[in-house]
Amino acid sequence: MDTKNPSAPPCAPSRPAGKNHPHRRPKSGISGVIHDNVRHTTRFTVIGNHLAQHPELSLLAIGLGTHIQSLPPGSPVDIKTLAKRFPEGPDRIAAALRDLETHGYLSRTRERTPTGNIVTRTVSCNRPGRHAEGHADRRTKPKSDSDSKPRPESRPGPAPHHAPAPEPSATEPTRPAHPAAPGPPKKRTPRKPLPAVPQPAYKGPGLLQAATDLLAGLRRLDPDLLLSTCDTAHLAPGVAAWLERDTSPTAVRHALTSNLPPEGMRRPAAFLAHRLTTQLPPPAPYRAPAGPSPVRHPLQNCDGCERAFRGPEPGRCGECRQLHSGSTLGVLHPSG
Repeated sequence: MDTKNPSAPPCAPSRPAGKNHPHRRPKSGISGVIHDNVRHTTRFTVIGNHLAQHPELSLLAIGLGTHIQSLPPGSPVDIKTLAKRFPEGPDRIAAALRDLETHGYLSRTRERTPTGNIVTRTVSCNRPGRHAEGHADRRTKPKSDSDSKPRPESRPGPAPHHAPAPEPSATEPTRPAHPAAPGPPKKRTPRKPLPAVPQPAYKGPGLLQAATDLLAGLRRLDPDLLLSTCDTAHLAPGVAAWLERDTSPTAVRHALTSNLPPEGMRRPAAFLAHRLTTQLPPPAPYRAPAGPSPVRHPLQNCDGCERAFRGPEPGRCGECRQLHSGSTLGVLHPSG
């Protein structure tokens, strides 16, 4: 009775600590990645392979989408904040955000707050198209076994008394029996024209060229101020009116680029046109024309004392002329 049963199966091996999965090494002769995975319990984000292995998104867009999904609600994700957080520039980050928005991982809408400010509301979607998939799953869901089984026939009995169907109320809209056919595509509303800008009194080619160069250089200060050729031609007379009023280019540049909206601008040309009109400085004060400058004669050497003096032509200096005239008078009119 004290002999152990040798045919008893051995105990199952315990799972590694931390519920780690064993290493899966590739087959011999085949190179590849080896995963050393640890189960996360805190501070983790679930990212789908449809984003991590997206065939059309760039590596920057995939990383940026992963970073945005890991942020808590209410975190700022505008271009300036992301450019301060990552070494990539604002142009590359803006292009990656547009790619995420194109593939449905990001949605940006501009809304007006009760105070009148315009803010950008950003919504991050971790699985684009999930609503359409839910409808398709419900349509293609197989019937259960209970629905496919034939129901037992019941004996005919007295017909039950059905209550009359309630009439639709006036507040509930009646649904059509068949879905309405899609109508023609809606016409796109034309873009609003830019606001008018001040006009200079004299549109010289040099003044307009200086205004155009100033507007073209604003994109170096803020990438949102990248203007098209038509917008630059529309805004150039307004900048020329500022320069005509004795305003330096540095002052004009500071007035146009200071205190810009942190969430960006939808139409930077309209924003600049509004500032050029509302912040137009007054004309420069009148300055009397300066008189002719005094004539400055060249230096001459005095014939009497050899000292230098300024005069229109060579000769004697003032002192020598006085002494010479005094001696001449003494000879003509000797004293008693």
